[in-house]
Amino acid sequence: MQPMAVRSPAVDDAGEVGDQRKHDPNEERPEAQSGLMLPQDSHVHSEWSWDAPGGSMERTCARAVAIGLPAIAFTEHADYTTWTILDTGPEADDDLTALATPQGQFTPPELDVDGYLECLQRCRDRFPDLTIKSGVELGEPHWHDAAVAALLGTGRFELALGSLHCLSAGQQLVGVSKLYSERPPADVVREYLAEIPRLIEASDAFSVLAHIDYPLRDWPAEAGQFHVDMFQEEFRHALRVLARSGRALEINTEGPLLPHVVRWWREEGGMAVTFGSDAHEPGTLARQFHDAAAMAEACGFRPSSSPCDPWPRC
Repeated sequence: MQPMAVRSPAVDDAGEVGDQRKHDPNEERPEAQSGLMLPQDSHVHSEWSWDAPGGSMERTCARAVAIGLPAIAFTEHADYTTWTILDTGPEADDDLTALATPQGQFTPPELDVDGYLECLQRCRDRFPDLTIKSGVELGEPHWHDAAVAALLGTGRFELALGSLHCLSAGQQLVGVSKLYSERPPADVVREYLAEIPRLIEASDAFSVLAHIDYPLRDWPAEAGQFHVDMFQEEFRHALRVLARSGRALEINTEGPLLPHVVRWWREEGGMAVTFGSDAHEPGTLARQFHDAAAMAEACGFRPSSSPCDPWPRC
């Protein structure tokens, strides 16, 4: 059987990297194949995340109501890693470069928890029929035990995602996009997937692993198509460790959907999935959720009794 091929995510007219379909911001999101309501979008950013200048919690809530989404979790970034950024070339981020030191070192701004929670409450008051959950996306939590414990110790977050955005390169921590400019692309993906089990085993601070397919977002076009089967062993090992921990896997819909990975998750003992658009602006809320829900059902997961809960395996 030929390996499943996934093209690099397309860049839309606004310059965003994401899924390859055009999204009408006024389009109604259909219900899941089972006829039940679509699930909560469990991975959403607003203006309270340092990398979401186009974000707006209020407008995102209004968007959720308009499309009939029952619930949303604003999982703002809590990043403590200082990493080396890519400051030249087509993949360089001018905003990050402006915030970096002359040596190219970038430390993300701290999350304003009080401001975030005040904004969340205002939105709950304004949109009483929408379930709005507090949340946080913990970047590399296994490297920042004390900071993560202090943040979560306040008891103010209902959902914690665990994520990995960079890898070690000698004495530095480097973003995935920069590593692609320095190493063979397949090596970067394998290093990323090798770090995921270490993240899981060294941190119990999160309940859901976010975007296990994160390296695909920056897969170089010159490397050709991304073949998921090339990394089956590495994906399966990471998924097996996650399953043993009793946590859930996020189906992240920012890029192309990967049914192979969801099937491997179930085969390795995974008990539940969540859905996350990783939206950084209102218009991308719940993107591809109809397709993602249908894919999850086809791979052996079913809607829960509450749209706020993870989907369990059948």
